[in-house]
Amino acid sequence: MTRIYLSPPHASGRELDLVADAIASNWLAPLGPHVDAFERELALATGTGHVLALSSGTAALHLALTVLGIGPGDEVACSDLTFAASANAIVYTGASPVFVDCDETWTIDPGLLDEALTARRAAGARIRAVVAVDLYGQCCDYDALRAVCVRHDVVLVQDAAESLGADYRGTPAGSQGDIAAFSFNGNKIVTTSGGGALASAREDWVTHARKLSTQAREPAPHYEHEEIGFNYRLSNVLAALGRAQLEVLPARVEARRAINARYRSLLADEPGITFMPDAAYGVGNHWLTCITVDPGAFGADREAVRLALEAEDIEARPVWKPMHLQPVFAGRDVVGGDRSAALFRDGLCLPSGSALTPADQERIVSVMLAAAGR
Repeated sequence: MTRIYLSPPHASGRELDLVADAIASNWLAPLGPHVDAFERELALATGTGHVLALSSGTAALHLALTVLGIGPGDEVACSDLTFAASANAIVYTGASPVFVDCDETWTIDPGLLDEALTARRAAGARIRAVVAVDLYGQCCDYDALRAVCVRHDVVLVQDAAESLGADYRGTPAGSQGDIAAFSFNGNKIVTTSGGGALASAREDWVTHARKLSTQAREPAPHYEHEEIGFNYRLSNVLAALGRAQLEVLPARVEARRAINARYRSLLADEPGITFMPDAAYGVGNHWLTCITVDPGAFGADREAVRLALEAEDIEARPVWKPMHLQPVFAGRDVVGGDRSAALFRDGLCLPSGSALTPADQERIVSVMLAAAGR
């Protein structure tokens, strides 16, 4: 049988037309009319005001922190339960991450963040920014986070790499932080093969990031540089691919939500299976459907289920390993951590691609149940 992947790309059917246009125009290098159009369309889709298309979501996070002036000696609070890129970007600047555990929504806990900011200030340190990660398509509680950040005078960076198409209290994901990063990696709902974007209502921040993303070249006929820059721009060809994908974003999000609902229905009566909660303050895009497995109640642990799926050529993955448990971040400060560690121990991401069929889901669930002896 055909392998079922966790979150494969799903073409809209328009990609060849727009990529062919980019090639025919000979705009094959970074920048070009499709990049400009992609930025405008992203700004409209996310309500973020100003958008800069980049080579990756990691580049967007790095530039966000750089334009904020984060550097050596600074500290940045970061969601503990996340992909490594969220924390790596902090280290790129020379700053130190302080990891903060999640709450019941699996996203950063505002109360623990408040504790972290208070404790670091009392210790004579200063956390200058917060990287809040929208996890598996669900936004953080930004009203609560905003109140904490204002009280402590820190900037709120929204890692929206996984939440494009979700909403928070009726507003599109990505517009809640002071500055935001998106990812268009191959496993995302919208992909440019590899790519990302920086977004903010602050035009000056995006303008500065735009300059830094092209090696910080000054406006001179020769190559003049007063700052250290980076080679982070998105190519015109890949932007054309992204535009074709962005056209069908609502349909792709609707499909992922339907897949999540179908999993919930198929597993509703199975003891020991718990789904990632839906936060009351918004509607996630359900980029990935995630569960926790209680081995005592279900009859098999998370790893046994994952291996049973893999044996049937079905890709599933553990929930993100928390940053405080990663060897590369050993010894870094962490506030809490037990909840994230438990989610990693028991959590499993199920195949969630927007082209997944009901028959595929029935096959997946039947293998899961067989692993538990049902």
